[in-house]
Amino acid sequence: FAPDPSIFLLSLHGAACQVAQEVAEKIQERNRCQRAGENPAKLNVIIRSSLQNLKEKIDQLKDLLLRAVSTHQITQMEGDRRQNLVDDLLTRQKQLQASYKNEGTEPDVIRSSLMTGGIKRGVTNPWLLEESEETRGLGFDDLRQQQRRIIEEQDAGLDALSSVISRQKQMGQEIGNELDEQNEIIDDLTNLVENTDDKLRNQTRHVKMVDKKSTSCGMLVVIVLLLIAIAVVAVWPTH
Repeated sequence: FAPDPSIFLLSLHGAACQVAQEVAEKIQERNRCQRAGENPAKLNVIIRSSLQNLKEKIDQLKDLLLRAVSTHQITQMEGDRRQNLVDDLLTRQKQLQASYKNEGTEPDVIRSSLMTGGIKRGVTNPWLLEESEETRGLGFDDLRQQQRRIIEEQDAGLDALSSVISRQKQMGQEIGNELDEQNEIIDDLTNLVENTDDKLRNQTRHVKMVDKKSTSCGMLVVIVLLLIAIAVVAVWPTH
């Protein structure tokens, strides 16, 4: 039984976001150690490992998303929306990498950039995130549940749209079938009219022939009667 690609992609995206958050926190801790004059070598190792882990998860996300769209496990519209999420993660990963290399950055500046999405003292914000009122104060699990709820609502909307399209398709097929039946009736009526017209022409021709024959017979009777009258007159004695 294959897992739901939507849930799996969401879970993997959440894990990648968690890794990115941990990297940002480790960078902040590393910078704090540097300001205190402590050796940040151990933290740098952890940060490098976490950045590599984040990169691998993003690559895995891109591959899974491409496969899900190409095999029609999710719609193209949903694939584009989730591709934007992957692109945001990729941007965060690159900016975290840049923040990691900028070892002299003050921790307060990184924290301010992470939380407000602004830029202070020339430091690039590694998240480019301006948190909304809806998500402010929510934990990671709450954010993931909210994202899953949004996706489910969008899926429900797509299902409703698909149902409407299916009904319209069915109506179109029924109208097409009815038009075919009407065309058959019209063809039958056309054939009937043509046959009736042929019969009418034949009957008209027959009537003309009968009328012509009747006229000929009448003339013949008149001629016979005239001949009889002439014969009678010829043989009738005269005194």
